[in-house]
Amino acid sequence: MEELFQIIGLDGSYDEKLEPKLAEKELLKLYLYMVLTRVLDTKAVALQRQGRIGFYVPSQGEEAVQIGSSYALKPKDWMVPAYREQGAALLKGFPIETLIAQLYGNREDILKGHQMPNHFGNRAINFVTPSSPVGTQLPIAVGIAWAAKLRGDKTVVLVYFGDGATSQGDFHAAMNFAGVFKVPVVFLCKNNQWAISLPFSQQTRSKSVAIKAQAYGFDGIRVDGNDVLSIYTACKKAVKAARTGKGPTLIEAVTYRMGPHSTSDDPKRYRTEEEVEEWRERDPILRFQLYLKSKGIWDEEVEANVRQKVGRLVDKAVKKAEEAGEPPAETIFDDVYEEIPWNLAEQREELFKLIGRS
Repeated sequence: MEELFQIIGLDGSYDEKLEPKLAEKELLKLYLYMVLTRVLDTKAVALQRQGRIGFYVPSQGEEAVQIGSSYALKPKDWMVPAYREQGAALLKGFPIETLIAQLYGNREDILKGHQMPNHFGNRAINFVTPSSPVGTQLPIAVGIAWAAKLRGDKTVVLVYFGDGATSQGDFHAAMNFAGVFKVPVVFLCKNNQWAISLPFSQQTRSKSVAIKAQAYGFDGIRVDGNDVLSIYTACKKAVKAARTGKGPTLIEAVTYRMGPHSTSDDPKRYRTEEEVEEWRERDPILRFQLYLKSKGIWDEEVEANVRQKVGRLVDKAVKKAEEAGEPPAETIFDDVYEEIPWNLAEQREELFKLIGRS
């Protein structure tokens, strides 16, 4: 097994030689967004259980991967997610009110209720809307990066995917094309040990995901995915390489999905509580908290302020979403075709008659 790149240990100790030189303000920003991601997850799962939203894909345990990677990008860079990148989207500039509106599919949803929850996107921040089929985002990301290279644009594309996606044909096609044409893309595999109910041990005979990059002619690195500074450092290096014409990098972030695959899943049917508890001891938020404490940046007062701030932010956005109401019925026809075809035009007129609109 390849060596695991790590900066922060489980006890908060760290390697000073590898530690990125981030200011105290930046470190606290990373911590706040990690906590925000966790609080949003907890709230959204509760909303689904209460029947207030229909579905949710939690990311508990994967906060370091999301926040560390997102912080390594520039505003103009593209992010092509799977469907477990809430924190990455928020840090990139996706408004939390817009994100939660999409979970409700309400009048304020910029996608007008056309997508299921957790499938949000925003062109304004170059955040591509995900789709549920596993791995389909990989060729799309490579296509965006290829277009950027053809234009001479110094944009980099970061694409997220799980360990399950590495068994899809799209993974091979994307990796091979990216390697041949040296496109500016960073492949970030969140190896969270489970592709729904399939364990990673049954996913591949390779020693790791990162080693697969060798077959396509570019670098791969295996990183501790529960260490936000390791993720940030690895992604920063990969983004720089992509931006300077050195081609793609495959990053395998070794992490763990502590919750269910989605609110429709019961992980107790396929994994033990002992395994979950073992990984809970590697909680990325707790580890970063210990690191900040050792640097004299974190204390109970800081924690209380962070929790209060993110709690208010989430609660306010939820309240606003629940007051927004449903999208107008006629918006079902919007944003599907540039020019609506005759058969849908007829259906639209029929709908207008039914709802009493001329």
